[in-house]
Amino acid sequence: QVQLVESGGGLVQAGGSLRLSCVDSGRTFRTYAMGWFRQAPGKEREFVAGISRTGGSTNYADSVKGRFTISRDNAKNTVHLQMVSLKAEDTAIYYCAADLTGLRVGVRTYEYDYWGQGTQVTVSS
Repeated sequence: QVQLVESGGGLVQAGGSLRLSCVDSGRTFRTYAMGWFRQAPGKEREFVAGISRTGGSTNYADSVKGRFTISRDNAKNTVHLQMVSLKAEDTAIYYCAADLTGLRVGVRTYEYDYWGQGTQVTVSS
């Protein structure tokens, strides 16, 4: 069974950094593609970054390229999102998600099967 739990959110000043983590309690984490999405108040949930099941392939939204890095540790059932040079517009609830097919790094919400509860990231300007 897939159960995703995010952590690492918080309040940070513009230009600062945060590292989000997402842990899966299941036994087949290494077979999933994983993604990070975010949702700001009044906006739709949007893709941030994704990583293939081996970690060999990654994908990023244009708005975060060069600032965010997604990585995974299959031995620890964990996916991370390292965020640097944070901007006020990065403020949102961040969700990790699992694609059980693991065939590609999807960018659409419907391509993911399980979601965490989210962690709040607030960037003050």
